[in-house]
Amino acid sequence: MTHMHITSWVIAFILFILVIAMQDRENVKNGKILHMILRLDYLFILYTGGDLLWNYISTSEMPILAEAITKGIAGIWLIAAMEMILVKKGKRKSAKSAWVQFWIALIIVLVLGFIRLPMGVQL
Repeated sequence: MTHMHITSWVIAFILFILVIAMQDRENVKNGKILHMILRLDYLFILYTGGDLLWNYISTSEMPILAEAITKGIAGIWLIAAMEMILVKKGKRKSAKSAWVQFWIALIIVLVLGFIRLPMGVQL
């Protein structure tokens, strides 16, 4: 399930970059289509992330469980920041605060997911 979760995040970031590029080029129709596909990918991210969190809940002790819950909250925060960026850019408004939130949440998610938690990528 870890690899499906990582794959869905990679697809989400690719779609996120593509939607931003479409919005910058004022290609509204294709940008909206990709944005809807990205929103479907958010659901897959939430499903796989919830499954990973359930695995931590059913098998882990408290310190790791607290970090897993923190990562889940930061992941939802990251999805919300991505959505805020795309909506604000679509309306031609400043998205500086959303970008700051995006980078903070991304760092928290990556550090907890790949460095701290034991279900990260095992090489």
